[in-house]
Amino acid sequence: MTKRLLFLFAILPAMLLAQHSVKGTFTPAEQFNFAFLYRVTAETSLFVTNAEVNEKGAFELKLDSTKAVIPGTYRIVYAQPQEDYNFDLILNGKEDVELQFDLEKGVTFVKSQENKLYKSYNRSIALVNRSIRNYYGSQKEDKKGFKDIFDILKRTQQEFEKASEGMIVQNFIKACKPYIPSKHEDVSTFSNNVKANYFKNIDFSNKQLQNSNFLISNAVNYVFGFVNENSKEASYMENVDTVVKEIGNNPKVKKTILKILWNKFVNAKNETLANYVASNYLLAIAKATADKELADNLIYFEMASLGKTAPDFAIEIKDKENKVALKKLSELDTASHYLVIFWNTTCSHCLDEMPKLRDYTKTLEEGQLQVVAVALDTDSERWRNMTYDYPDFYHVFGEGKWENEIGNRYNAQGTPSYFILDKDKTIVAKPYDFTEFKPYFENLLKSNKEN
Repeated sequence: MTKRLLFLFAILPAMLLAQHSVKGTFTPAEQFNFAFLYRVTAETSLFVTNAEVNEKGAFELKLDSTKAVIPGTYRIVYAQPQEDYNFDLILNGKEDVELQFDLEKGVTFVKSQENKLYKSYNRSIALVNRSIRNYYGSQKEDKKGFKDIFDILKRTQQEFEKASEGMIVQNFIKACKPYIPSKHEDVSTFSNNVKANYFKNIDFSNKQLQNSNFLISNAVNYVFGFVNENSKEASYMENVDTVVKEIGNNPKVKKTILKILWNKFVNAKNETLANYVASNYLLAIAKATADKELADNLIYFEMASLGKTAPDFAIEIKDKENKVALKKLSELDTASHYLVIFWNTTCSHCLDEMPKLRDYTKTLEEGQLQVVAVALDTDSERWRNMTYDYPDFYHVFGEGKWENEIGNRYNAQGTPSYFILDKDKTIVAKPYDFTEFKPYFENLLKSNKEN
Protein backbone atom coordinates (compact mmCIF):
# COMPACT_ATOMS: atom_id res chain seq x y z
CA MET A 1 0.00 0.00 0.00
CA THR A 2 2.85 2.39 0.93
CA LYS A 3 4.63 1.65 -2.33
CA ARG A 4 1.45 2.43 -4.27
CA LEU A 5 1.09 5.78 -2.51
CA LEU A 6 4.72 6.64 -3.21
CA PHE A 7 4.19 5.76 -6.83
CA LEU A 8 1.13 7.99 -7.04
CA PHE A 9 2.99 10.92 -5.45
CA ALA A 10 5.83 10.39 -7.92
CA ILE A 11 3.63 10.59 -10.99
CA LEU A 12 1.36 13.36 -9.65
CA PRO A 13 3.64 16.28 -10.72
CA ALA A 14 3.92 14.78 -14.19
CA MET A 15 0.15 14.50 -14.37
CA LEU A 16 -0.28 18.11 -13.27
CA LEU A 17 2.25 19.27 -15.85
CA ALA A 18 0.94 17.01 -18.60
CA GLN A 19 2.00 18.34 -21.97
CA HIS A 20 -0.74 19.70 -24.18
CA SER A 21 -0.50 20.65 -27.81
CA VAL A 22 -2.08 22.54 -30.64
CA LYS A 23 -2.36 20.38 -33.74
CA GLY A 24 -3.61 21.53 -37.07
CA THR A 25 -3.75 21.21 -40.81
CA PHE A 26 -3.26 24.08 -43.24
CA THR A 27 -4.87 24.13 -46.69
CA PRO A 28 -3.50 24.44 -49.34
CA ALA A 29 -0.45 22.78 -47.79
CA GLU A 30 2.08 24.23 -50.24
CA GLN A 31 1.28 27.77 -49.08
CA PHE A 32 2.59 27.20 -45.55
CA ASN A 33 6.00 26.54 -44.02
CA PHE A 34 5.79 27.39 -40.32
CA ALA A 35 3.24 28.00 -37.55
CA PHE A 36 4.18 30.42 -34.75
CA LEU A 37 2.28 30.54 -31.45
CA TYR A 38 2.03 33.78 -29.45
CA ARG A 39 0.28 34.62 -26.19
CA VAL A 40 -1.80 37.78 -26.58
CA THR A 41 -1.50 40.50 -23.92
CA ALA A 42 -2.98 43.97 -23.56
CA GLU A 43 0.08 45.60 -25.15
CA THR A 44 1.74 43.01 -27.37
CA SER A 45 2.05 39.35 -28.34
CA LEU A 46 4.62 37.14 -26.61
CA PHE A 47 6.30 34.32 -28.53
CA VAL A 48 5.65 30.84 -27.12
CA THR A 49 6.80 28.27 -29.66
CA ASN A 50 6.78 27.35 -33.33
CA ALA A 51 6.61 24.28 -35.56
CA GLU A 52 7.26 23.32 -39.16
CA VAL A 53 4.37 22.53 -41.48
CA ASN A 54 4.94 19.25 -43.32
CA GLU A 55 4.16 18.49 -46.95
CA LYS A 56 0.60 17.52 -46.03
CA GLY A 57 -0.01 20.84 -44.27
CA ALA A 58 0.09 19.33 -40.78
CA PHE A 59 1.80 20.89 -37.76
CA GLU A 60 1.98 20.35 -34.01
CA LEU A 61 2.81 23.05 -31.48
CA LYS A 62 3.91 21.31 -28.29
CA LEU A 63 3.44 23.32 -25.14
CA ASP A 64 6.20 23.28 -22.54
CA SER A 65 5.53 20.50 -20.04
CA THR A 66 7.75 22.12 -17.38
CA LYS A 67 5.41 25.03 -16.75
CA ALA A 68 1.68 25.57 -16.77
CA VAL A 69 0.02 27.24 -19.74
CA ILE A 70 -1.28 30.69 -18.84
CA PRO A 71 -5.00 30.41 -19.70
CA GLY A 72 -6.18 32.93 -22.23
CA THR A 73 -6.10 34.01 -25.84
CA TYR A 74 -3.27 32.87 -28.12
CA ARG A 75 -2.46 33.68 -31.73
CA ILE A 76 -1.17 31.49 -34.54
CA VAL A 77 0.85 33.35 -37.16
CA TYR A 78 1.33 31.56 -40.47
CA ALA A 79 2.97 34.20 -42.74
CA GLN A 80 4.43 37.69 -42.84
CA PRO A 81 3.50 40.39 -42.02
CA GLN A 82 2.21 38.70 -38.89
CA GLU A 83 -0.42 41.39 -38.18
CA ASP A 84 -2.20 40.35 -41.40
CA TYR A 85 -1.75 36.58 -41.42
CA ASN A 86 -2.97 35.15 -38.14
CA PHE A 87 -5.96 33.86 -36.21
CA ASP A 88 -6.74 33.60 -32.49
CA LEU A 89 -7.74 30.71 -30.27
CA ILE A 90 -8.27 30.01 -26.58
CA LEU A 91 -5.92 27.80 -24.55
CA ASN A 92 -7.14 26.87 -21.08
CA GLY A 93 -4.27 24.57 -20.08
CA LYS A 94 -6.68 21.69 -19.62
CA GLU A 95 -7.30 20.43 -23.14
CA ASP A 96 -5.57 19.89 -26.44
CA VAL A 97 -6.61 21.90 -29.46
CA GLU A 98 -6.96 20.47 -32.93
CA LEU A 99 -7.96 22.63 -35.89
CA GLN A 100 -8.13 22.98 -39.64
CA PHE A 101 -7.29 26.24 -41.36
CA ASP A 102 -8.20 27.02 -44.95
CA LEU A 103 -7.04 30.24 -46.61
CA GLU A 104 -10.52 30.79 -48.05
CA LYS A 105 -12.79 29.28 -45.38
CA GLY A 106 -10.86 30.27 -42.26
CA VAL A 107 -10.43 28.19 -39.11
CA THR A 108 -12.50 25.20 -37.95
CA PHE A 109 -11.92 23.57 -34.57
CA VAL A 110 -11.96 19.78 -34.55
CA LYS A 111 -11.04 19.40 -30.90
CA SER A 112 -11.40 21.92 -28.02
CA GLN A 113 -14.62 22.56 -26.18
CA GLU A 114 -13.76 26.23 -25.52
CA ASN A 115 -13.03 27.09 -29.14
CA LYS A 116 -15.81 24.99 -30.66
CA LEU A 117 -18.32 26.67 -28.34
CA TYR A 118 -17.14 30.19 -29.24
CA LYS A 119 -17.20 29.37 -32.93
CA SER A 120 -20.72 27.96 -32.58
CA TYR A 121 -21.84 31.02 -30.63
CA ASN A 122 -20.59 33.46 -33.27
CA ARG A 123 -22.19 31.42 -36.02
CA SER A 124 -25.55 31.29 -34.19
CA ILE A 125 -25.58 35.03 -33.45
CA ALA A 126 -24.65 35.78 -37.06
CA LEU A 127 -27.66 33.78 -38.26
CA VAL A 128 -30.04 35.68 -35.98
CA ASN A 129 -28.50 38.99 -37.09
CA ARG A 130 -29.17 37.99 -40.68
CA SER A 131 -32.82 37.48 -39.78
CA ILE A 132 -32.90 40.95 -38.20
CA ARG A 133 -31.42 42.50 -41.36
CA ASN A 134 -33.91 40.63 -43.51
CA TYR A 135 -36.77 41.81 -41.32
CA TYR A 136 -35.85 45.48 -41.63
CA GLY A 137 -34.95 45.00 -45.30
CA SER A 138 -38.49 43.81 -46.06
CA GLN A 139 -39.84 47.19 -44.85
CA LYS A 140 -42.92 45.42 -43.51
CA GLU A 141 -44.19 45.85 -39.98
CA ASP A 142 -44.74 42.42 -38.48
CA LYS A 143 -44.76 42.80 -34.70
CA LYS A 144 -45.13 39.06 -34.07
CA GLY A 145 -42.28 38.25 -36.45
CA PHE A 146 -40.21 40.95 -34.78
CA LYS A 147 -40.85 39.49 -31.32
CA ASP A 148 -40.08 35.94 -32.51
CA ILE A 149 -36.68 36.97 -33.89
CA PHE A 150 -35.61 38.68 -30.70
CA ASP A 151 -36.98 35.88 -28.55
CA ILE A 152 -34.66 33.55 -30.47
CA LEU A 153 -31.77 36.00 -29.96
CA LYS A 154 -32.44 36.20 -26.23
CA ARG A 155 -32.74 32.43 -25.87
CA THR A 156 -29.57 31.83 -27.91
CA GLN A 157 -27.59 34.20 -25.71
CA GLN A 158 -28.90 32.60 -22.50
CA GLU A 159 -28.15 29.06 -23.70
CA PHE A 160 -24.55 29.86 -24.63
CA GLU A 161 -23.94 31.72 -21.38
CA LYS A 162 -25.16 28.66 -19.47
CA ALA A 163 -23.16 26.24 -21.62
CA SER A 164 -19.96 28.23 -21.04
CA GLU A 165 -20.14 28.38 -17.25
CA GLY A 166 -16.69 27.96 -15.70
CA MET A 167 -14.96 28.44 -19.05
CA ILE A 168 -12.73 31.25 -20.35
CA VAL A 169 -15.00 31.73 -23.34
CA GLN A 170 -17.84 32.92 -21.11
CA ASN A 171 -15.99 36.23 -20.68
CA PHE A 172 -16.35 36.83 -24.41
CA ILE A 173 -19.87 35.48 -24.75
CA LYS A 174 -21.19 37.72 -21.96
CA ALA A 175 -19.34 40.73 -23.37
CA CYS A 176 -20.96 40.06 -26.77
CA LYS A 177 -24.48 40.10 -25.32
CA PRO A 178 -26.53 42.00 -27.92
CA TYR A 179 -29.11 44.72 -27.47
CA ILE A 180 -32.60 43.22 -27.33
CA PRO A 181 -35.56 45.66 -27.57
CA SER A 182 -38.50 45.17 -25.23
CA LYS A 183 -40.99 46.25 -27.87
CA HIS A 184 -41.20 46.84 -31.60
CA GLU A 185 -38.76 49.46 -32.95
CA ASP A 186 -38.36 50.96 -36.39
CA VAL A 187 -34.95 50.62 -38.02
CA SER A 188 -33.78 54.10 -37.02
CA THR A 189 -34.70 53.65 -33.36
CA PHE A 190 -33.19 50.18 -33.30
CA SER A 191 -29.91 51.39 -34.82
CA ASN A 192 -29.67 54.25 -32.33
CA ASN A 193 -30.31 51.88 -29.43
CA VAL A 194 -27.73 49.38 -30.69
CA LYS A 195 -25.17 52.19 -30.67
CA ALA A 196 -26.26 53.48 -27.26
CA ASN A 197 -25.98 49.99 -25.74
CA TYR A 198 -22.86 48.89 -27.63
CA PHE A 199 -20.54 48.88 -24.61
CA LYS A 200 -23.16 47.99 -22.00
CA ASN A 201 -21.77 44.49 -21.37
CA ILE A 202 -18.10 45.15 -22.18
CA ASP A 203 -15.85 45.48 -19.14
CA PHE A 204 -12.55 47.08 -20.18
CA SER A 205 -10.96 45.99 -16.87
CA ASN A 206 -11.62 42.29 -17.58
CA LYS A 207 -8.19 40.65 -17.91
CA GLN A 208 -9.32 37.98 -20.35
CA LEU A 209 -10.78 40.65 -22.63
CA GLN A 210 -7.68 42.81 -22.23
CA ASN A 211 -5.36 39.96 -23.18
CA SER A 212 -7.08 39.39 -26.50
CA ASN A 213 -8.08 41.30 -29.61
CA PHE A 214 -11.66 41.64 -28.35
CA LEU A 215 -11.53 45.16 -26.88
CA ILE A 216 -9.48 46.49 -29.80
CA SER A 217 -11.78 45.11 -32.50
CA ASN A 218 -14.93 46.29 -30.72
CA ALA A 219 -13.55 49.80 -30.14
CA VAL A 220 -12.45 50.07 -33.78
CA ASN A 221 -15.77 48.72 -35.04
CA TYR A 222 -17.62 51.28 -32.94
CA VAL A 223 -15.55 54.24 -34.16
CA PHE A 224 -15.80 53.32 -37.83
CA GLY A 225 -19.17 51.59 -37.80
CA PHE A 226 -21.48 54.25 -36.35
CA VAL A 227 -20.80 57.18 -38.65
CA ASN A 228 -23.29 59.81 -39.81
CA GLU A 229 -22.50 60.27 -43.50
CA ASN A 230 -23.76 63.86 -43.35
CA SER A 231 -21.24 64.80 -40.65
CA LYS A 232 -18.54 62.15 -40.83
CA GLU A 233 -15.75 64.08 -39.16
CA ALA A 234 -17.87 65.08 -36.18
CA SER A 235 -19.14 61.49 -35.90
CA TYR A 236 -15.62 60.09 -35.77
CA MET A 237 -14.62 62.57 -33.07
CA GLU A 238 -17.72 61.82 -31.02
CA ASN A 239 -17.10 58.09 -31.35
CA VAL A 240 -13.48 58.42 -30.26
CA ASP A 241 -14.63 60.42 -27.22
CA THR A 242 -17.15 57.69 -26.35
CA VAL A 243 -14.54 54.92 -26.64
CA VAL A 244 -12.13 56.79 -24.36
CA LYS A 245 -14.89 57.35 -21.79
CA GLU A 246 -15.90 53.66 -21.88
CA ILE A 247 -12.30 52.46 -21.49
CA GLY A 248 -12.10 54.33 -18.20
CA ASN A 249 -9.11 53.89 -15.92
CA ASN A 250 -7.35 51.16 -17.91
CA PRO A 251 -4.21 52.92 -19.15
CA LYS A 252 -2.55 50.07 -21.05
CA VAL A 253 -5.71 49.27 -22.98
CA LYS A 254 -6.39 52.95 -23.62
CA LYS A 255 -2.91 53.53 -25.04
CA THR A 256 -3.06 50.46 -27.28
CA ILE A 257 -6.50 51.28 -28.69
CA LEU A 258 -5.72 54.96 -29.26
CA LYS A 259 -2.46 54.07 -31.05
CA ILE A 260 -4.40 51.78 -33.36
CA LEU A 261 -7.05 54.42 -34.04
CA TRP A 262 -4.36 57.04 -34.71
CA ASN A 263 -2.61 54.72 -37.16
CA LYS A 264 -5.85 53.93 -38.95
CA PHE A 265 -6.58 57.63 -39.48
CA VAL A 266 -2.98 58.17 -40.61
CA ASN A 267 -3.22 55.31 -43.13
CA ALA A 268 -6.54 56.72 -44.35
CA LYS A 269 -4.73 60.06 -44.86
CA ASN A 270 -7.19 61.75 -42.53
CA GLU A 271 -4.79 64.09 -40.78
CA THR A 272 -7.51 66.07 -39.01
CA LEU A 273 -8.77 63.02 -37.14
CA ALA A 274 -5.31 61.58 -36.51
CA ASN A 275 -4.30 64.88 -34.92
CA TYR A 276 -7.57 64.95 -32.95
CA VAL A 277 -6.74 61.59 -31.36
CA ALA A 278 -3.17 62.72 -30.68
CA SER A 279 -3.81 66.19 -29.30
CA ASN A 280 -6.82 65.26 -27.17
CA TYR A 281 -5.64 61.95 -25.76
CA LEU A 282 -2.64 60.05 -27.08
CA LEU A 283 0.11 62.66 -26.77
CA ALA A 284 -0.60 63.14 -23.07
CA ILE A 285 -0.48 59.36 -22.55
CA ALA A 286 2.82 59.12 -24.45
CA LYS A 287 4.36 61.81 -22.24
CA ALA A 288 2.95 60.31 -19.04
CA THR A 289 4.45 56.92 -19.90
CA ALA A 290 7.77 58.44 -21.04
CA ASP A 291 7.25 56.99 -24.50
CA LYS A 292 9.47 59.47 -26.35
CA GLU A 293 9.31 57.62 -29.66
CA LEU A 294 5.52 57.75 -29.74
CA ALA A 295 5.43 61.37 -28.58
CA ASP A 296 7.90 62.40 -31.28
CA ASN A 297 5.91 60.56 -33.95
CA LEU A 298 2.71 62.33 -32.92
CA ILE A 299 4.36 65.74 -32.78
CA TYR A 300 6.21 65.38 -36.08
CA PHE A 301 3.10 64.11 -37.85
CA GLU A 302 1.13 67.11 -36.66
CA MET A 303 3.92 69.52 -37.66
CA ALA A 304 3.94 68.18 -41.22
CA SER A 305 0.17 68.04 -41.69
CA LEU A 306 -1.70 69.85 -44.45
CA GLY A 307 -2.37 73.48 -43.62
CA LYS A 308 0.59 73.70 -41.23
CA THR A 309 3.57 75.99 -41.81
CA ALA A 310 6.40 73.81 -43.09
CA PRO A 311 9.09 73.14 -40.48
CA ASP A 312 11.98 75.51 -41.06
CA PHE A 313 15.57 74.59 -41.87
CA ALA A 314 18.69 76.21 -43.31
CA ILE A 315 19.66 76.04 -46.99
CA GLU A 316 22.99 76.88 -48.61
CA ILE A 317 22.24 78.83 -51.81
CA LYS A 318 24.85 79.55 -54.44
CA ASP A 319 24.62 82.59 -56.69
CA LYS A 320 25.90 82.81 -60.27
CA GLU A 321 29.39 83.51 -58.98
CA ASN A 322 29.27 80.43 -56.75
CA LYS A 323 29.13 82.51 -53.60
CA VAL A 324 27.25 80.73 -50.82
CA ALA A 325 24.54 82.41 -48.76
CA LEU A 326 22.76 80.71 -45.87
CA LYS A 327 18.98 81.16 -45.89
CA LYS A 328 16.12 79.56 -44.05
CA LEU A 329 13.25 77.97 -45.93
CA SER A 330 10.91 80.54 -44.41
CA GLU A 331 13.01 83.35 -45.90
CA LEU A 332 12.80 82.20 -49.51
CA ASP A 333 10.83 84.59 -51.73
CA THR A 334 11.75 83.60 -55.27
CA ALA A 335 8.72 81.49 -56.23
CA SER A 336 4.96 81.21 -55.86
CA HIS A 337 5.34 77.57 -54.80
CA TYR A 338 8.05 75.38 -53.33
CA LEU A 339 8.58 71.65 -53.41
CA VAL A 340 10.48 70.04 -50.55
CA ILE A 341 11.47 66.57 -51.69
CA PHE A 342 13.27 64.05 -49.53
CA TRP A 343 15.42 61.65 -51.52
CA ASN A 344 18.39 59.31 -51.21
CA THR A 345 21.33 58.68 -53.52
CA THR A 346 20.82 54.89 -53.41
CA CYS A 347 17.01 54.90 -53.62
CA SER A 348 15.96 53.41 -56.99
CA HIS A 349 12.61 55.25 -56.99
CA CYS A 350 14.43 58.52 -56.27
CA LEU A 351 16.93 57.96 -59.07
CA ASP A 352 14.00 57.36 -61.41
CA GLU A 353 11.92 60.35 -60.29
CA MET A 354 14.53 63.04 -59.74
CA PRO A 355 15.41 63.35 -63.47
CA LYS A 356 11.69 63.47 -64.31
CA LEU A 357 11.20 66.23 -61.77
CA ARG A 358 14.18 68.16 -63.16
CA ASP A 359 12.91 67.87 -66.74
CA TYR A 360 9.41 68.93 -65.71
CA THR A 361 10.61 72.04 -63.83
CA LYS A 362 12.39 73.19 -67.00
CA THR A 363 8.98 73.46 -68.70
CA LEU A 364 7.67 75.85 -66.04
CA GLU A 365 7.86 79.61 -66.07
CA GLU A 366 10.47 81.23 -63.86
CA GLY A 367 9.17 81.77 -60.33
CA GLN A 368 6.43 79.13 -60.49
CA LEU A 369 8.30 76.46 -58.55
CA GLN A 370 11.51 76.13 -56.59
CA VAL A 371 12.62 72.63 -55.67
CA VAL A 372 14.40 72.09 -52.35
CA ALA A 373 15.96 68.61 -52.40
CA VAL A 374 16.88 67.17 -49.00
CA ALA A 375 19.02 64.04 -49.28
CA LEU A 376 18.53 61.72 -46.31
CA ASP A 377 21.90 60.07 -46.75
CA THR A 378 25.22 59.03 -45.26
CA ASP A 379 27.63 59.52 -48.18
CA SER A 380 28.22 63.25 -48.58
CA GLU A 381 30.73 62.83 -51.43
CA ARG A 382 28.38 60.78 -53.57
CA TRP A 383 25.57 63.23 -52.80
CA ARG A 384 27.64 66.26 -53.77
CA ASN A 385 28.63 64.69 -57.10
CA MET A 386 24.99 63.91 -57.90
CA THR A 387 23.79 67.44 -57.11
CA TYR A 388 25.57 68.68 -60.23
CA ASP A 389 22.89 66.89 -62.27
CA TYR A 390 20.27 69.19 -60.72
CA PRO A 391 21.76 72.70 -60.84
CA ASP A 392 18.43 74.51 -60.47
CA PHE A 393 17.47 72.72 -57.26
CA TYR A 394 18.40 73.96 -53.80
CA HIS A 395 20.27 71.11 -52.11
CA VAL A 396 20.50 70.08 -48.46
CA PHE A 397 22.47 67.13 -47.12
CA GLY A 398 20.35 65.40 -44.49
CA GLU A 399 23.13 63.63 -42.69
CA GLY A 400 22.16 60.56 -40.70
CA LYS A 401 19.49 59.33 -43.11
CA TRP A 402 16.50 58.30 -40.94
CA GLU A 403 18.05 59.90 -37.89
CA ASN A 404 18.13 63.33 -39.54
CA GLU A 405 16.25 66.10 -37.72
CA ILE A 406 14.83 67.69 -40.89
CA GLY A 407 13.41 64.38 -42.09
CA ASN A 408 12.01 63.67 -38.63
CA ARG A 409 10.28 67.04 -38.40
CA TYR A 410 8.62 66.39 -41.77
CA ASN A 411 7.72 62.87 -40.67
CA ALA A 412 9.39 61.54 -43.82
CA GLN A 413 8.69 57.81 -43.68
CA GLY A 414 10.29 56.96 -47.00
CA THR A 415 12.01 58.34 -50.06
CA PRO A 416 11.01 60.05 -52.20
CA SER A 417 8.58 62.11 -50.13
CA TYR A 418 6.95 65.24 -51.62
CA PHE A 419 5.71 68.38 -49.82
CA ILE A 420 4.20 71.20 -51.90
CA LEU A 421 4.28 74.60 -50.18
CA ASP A 422 2.69 77.89 -51.16
CA LYS A 423 4.58 81.19 -51.11
CA ASP A 424 3.96 81.51 -47.36
CA LYS A 425 5.47 78.02 -46.82
CA THR A 426 2.15 76.46 -45.85
CA ILE A 427 1.94 72.76 -46.72
CA VAL A 428 -0.80 72.49 -49.37
CA ALA A 429 -0.26 68.94 -50.66
CA LYS A 430 1.77 65.79 -50.10
CA PRO A 431 1.73 63.81 -53.38
CA TYR A 432 2.76 60.16 -53.17
CA ASP A 433 5.16 60.29 -56.13
CA PHE A 434 5.99 62.20 -59.32
CA THR A 435 3.03 60.81 -61.26
CA GLU A 436 0.76 62.24 -58.57
CA PHE A 437 2.75 65.46 -58.17
CA LYS A 438 2.70 66.54 -61.81
CA PRO A 439 -1.09 66.63 -62.48
CA TYR A 440 -1.72 68.13 -59.04
CA PHE A 441 0.73 70.96 -59.63
CA GLU A 442 -0.59 71.60 -63.14
CA ASN A 443 -4.12 71.90 -61.73
CA LEU A 444 -2.76 74.19 -59.03
CA LEU A 445 -1.20 76.48 -61.62
CA LYS A 446 -4.39 76.44 -63.68
CA SER A 447 -6.49 77.30 -60.64
CA ASN A 448 -4.16 80.19 -59.73
CA LYS A 449 -4.43 81.64 -63.24
CA GLU A 450 -8.25 81.44 -63.17
CA ASN A 451 -8.33 83.23 -59.83
